[in-house]
Amino acid sequence: MTFSALMLQPIVALIAGILILVTPSLLSYIVAIYLIIVGISGLLPHIAQ
Repeated sequence: MTFSALMLQPIVALIAGILILVTPSLLSYIVAIYLIIVGISGLLPHIAQ
C-alpha cells in the first residue's frame, strides 16, 4: 500500500478529529465529527480497491 497526497489528507483529518475529541467542548465536537466523516469518506475509495 502506497501513500499519496490524496490519501494523506483524510488520515490527517481522522487523527485531528480523534485528538479534538479528547478535549471536549461543543465546537470541538462539531469539528471532530466533521473531520472524522471527511476522513472516512476520503479513505473509503482507497480501502475498497
